Amino acid sequence: MQDSIGIPACFSSAVKSIDDHHTAVTRSGQSVHVSVYRTKIADHCRLITITWCKNLMLHGLSVSVEGPEGESETQYSCKVELKPWYFWRKHGSKRFMVDGNKAVDIFWDLKAAKFNGETEPTSEYYVAVVCDEEVVLLLGDLKKEAYRRTGCRPALIDPILVSKKEHIFGKRKFSTRAKFHEKGRCHEIQIECKNKGINGGDSSSEVQPEMEIRFDGHLVIHVKHLQWKFRGNESIHLHKMRVEVYWDVHDWLFSPGLKHALFIFKPSLSCTTSMSSYNSLSSSSSPPLSSSSTPLSTQTGSSGSVEGFTVSESSEFCLFLYAWKVE
Repeated sequence: MQDSIGIPACFSSAVKSIDDHHTAVTRSGQSVHVSVYRTKIADHCRLITITWCKNLMLHGLSVSVEGPEGESETQYSCKVELKPWYFWRKHGSKRFMVDGNKAVDIFWDLKAAKFNGETEPTSEYYVAVVCDEEVVLLLGDLKKEAYRRTGCRPALIDPILVSKKEHIFGKRKFSTRAKFHEKGRCHEIQIECKNKGINGGDSSSEVQPEMEIRFDGHLVIHVKHLQWKFRGNESIHLHKMRVEVYWDVHDWLFSPGLKHALFIFKPSLSCTTSMSSYNSLSSSSSPPLSSSSTPLSTQTGSSGSVEGFTVSESSEFCLFLYAWKVE
């Protein structure tokens, strides 16, 4: 069963239609959280995509496995709808065939999963992907239960988290949580778009939009005159790691109806400067904020592009955040 939400092919030139994906999200009004992992499965290095979706009626889970040698047109997937009145679907398994002859089993237990208002569960659950009697991908904190249920051993190769992609809805404030390093802490990211009155005025002619981005409550980026700087980028430091932040909020300001802004958070593991201050910005490592309508490309040697942004190859992981502004 193919995933109706749409599976992104991150860091790949063959990306499914972005317009179709956004149309599905807008039509359903649902929050979407997509995680892409790279690992070895069925004798090939492949991408496994885990998609969680949430609306007023249900939580959905989709697991998709990429075809061999990065063939994005060939994908194998299954989908589970977690409706409140279907208790049995919160615990089960499904099987599908990869390359026509290799079985892949998906095991899940979400009976006691705690979502805490999030699209992706935060604890008391597991989702396991099994192939050739190996657990090639295991999500959640109930790891012992997962290995006991599958009866399989851990894979010799650990999966690598390649990217996360989220669609969230809000009026002025948007928040998410992200871990930029496997052994690092989870950071709370908050984005707020606000209108600031000039000389205390209240009319629309005396209001200028501004944007603030906070990490763990600390203000790290403050963009004034957002109508001129609707596309841009800055570098911030999280302890010993530098994170490049890109934004494009053009449609928030100039397109009518339900539109999204795109934020990209990409860590740079090559940063050697030890800095513990959250609000220390690196003005020397990135160009000034751009007010040009031309999409930004700040570094050469990019590993891929998404909607006009060229993403550097300095590290593996990248977070794509689509913030849908509801009037």
